[in-house]
Amino acid sequence: MSFYDEISKLDLDKFKDVVESRTDADVERALSKTSPLDVEDFAALISDNARKHYLKDMVMTSMQLTRKRFGRTVNMYVPLYLTNLCTNKCAYCGFSAMNKFARTVLTMDEIKEECEAIAKLGFQNILLVTGESERRGGMDYFRQVLPIVKPYAAYLQMEVQPLDTEDYAELKTLGLDAVSVYQETYHPATYKAVHLAGKKMDMRYRMETPDRLGQAGIDKVGIGALLGLYDWRVDCCALALHVLYMRQHYWKTRLSVSFPRLRPAAGGYEPHMPVSDAQLVQLIAAWRIFDHELDLTISTRESAQFRDMIIPYGITAVSAQSSTEPGGYAHKGKYLEQWHVNDDRTVEQVVKALELNGLQAVFHDASTTYLAS
Repeated sequence: MSFYDEISKLDLDKFKDVVESRTDADVERALSKTSPLDVEDFAALISDNARKHYLKDMVMTSMQLTRKRFGRTVNMYVPLYLTNLCTNKCAYCGFSAMNKFARTVLTMDEIKEECEAIAKLGFQNILLVTGESERRGGMDYFRQVLPIVKPYAAYLQMEVQPLDTEDYAELKTLGLDAVSVYQETYHPATYKAVHLAGKKMDMRYRMETPDRLGQAGIDKVGIGALLGLYDWRVDCCALALHVLYMRQHYWKTRLSVSFPRLRPAAGGYEPHMPVSDAQLVQLIAAWRIFDHELDLTISTRESAQFRDMIIPYGITAVSAQSSTEPGGYAHKGKYLEQWHVNDDRTVEQVVKALELNGLQAVFHDASTTYLAS
């Protein structure tokens, strides 16, 4: 029995009514609980009622919980795009096979160049990212890549196509520490509508990836929904169920939740239900109150000003000076980016902004170095 089996029994659209029906008493009960919270508590925290009347209380609670658990450290990571080759046709993605542009797969020499450039920026937490191409960007490729990158990475993460359990177990022996695999949307009809061709059409296989990662003993699993593909309240309630499931079945596995909002990309896809700045602030606070142990990540999709505001509210990991194109650190502008970076500040500027907020940038995984507030 996997999470897919469990969630397939539910009518996810009913979460709209659950969220909309939350009262002051429901929100106050969720705020007063210690732990654990359930999905109805989470629904209360993401309701319009909570945002209109309790957002300040939520943010203050989130900040207190974050400082208590994680101290004042913020983990710095950088994405390293290995290839923009992809065999999937996804309506919302710049790398979609539907989009016509020059494709590339970085060679081992080019990857080493990227690692050298990243090392000069100070990063030791590297996230390897690819399009989904099993033939040219699959396990045979990863077996070559990880030994090249690992000497530069105190903590090595991947965001690539879903793999089998034995593949993850093998990559762990090569130095893999964490994997992010976002469901994009948990809503079956929407998932089918935006995934038009390729292996990613298999919703079950993708949704069962965190199960396989837990079974392989991967240290940390990143999950999330692409905000704007469908009703964000529905997707986030489903994601809350996924977090609860992972906590129950893979309690040794650390979890990370990210907040990607759809950004402009090749193909021109428009968000179905955009998430406002106020709603994103609410989501960050809701996730921290819901699960005190979660790593909460924000990328350079968001603007510099907005990131500086929200990071103290509960974020524990951020990227900086990111490139979303293969080869973009050593040879910027040569290939198409997956999505447009919104916060284009240098690493030094981001670190300075964190310090002004009383926070400390950490350039390796901070799981064992959290400082007391």
